[in-house]
Amino acid sequence: MASALQNLSTYDTQKVPSGTGKVFGIVVAEWNKHITFELLKGCVETLIKHGVADNDIHVTFVPGTFELPYAAKKLTQSHHLSSVICLGCVIKGETDHDVYINTSVANALQNLNIQFDIPFIFGVLTPNNEQQALDRAGGVHGNKGVEAAVTALKMSAI
Repeated sequence: MASALQNLSTYDTQKVPSGTGKVFGIVVAEWNKHITFELLKGCVETLIKHGVADNDIHVTFVPGTFELPYAAKKLTQSHHLSSVICLGCVIKGETDHDVYINTSVANALQNLNIQFDIPFIFGVLTPNNEQQALDRAGGVHGNKGVEAAVTALKMSAI
């Protein structure tokens, strides 16, 4: 369902498993940081709300969305994680760069999901313009970081 039809921050808290005792990695792209740092804020707040301890959240920053999979893999190799959440924002521009980056990152994260025994969460906004990104980073359509955290909590319980 399109996020324009559903708020990314709205979910049934009773259907989210506890994160108590679990350890999460979050990799955040610094490109479009006015957007991605809002995703991070929503993500961390949601993990803590569901019982994850502050010191069980490991955050790594990378220059852009393309670098998310590499850092996610390195984070997994340096910590015993329950899940890795990857947060980024690639806004469509005048070229097809967004298609190449988004496809590459999605495929790389899918491969990491297969390679490792933990879930890697695709928390990347793929909007057509900056306003759509802002709307999904705490704006009228909620916060994709919240949705990514809920997904990580659910997937780490499988």
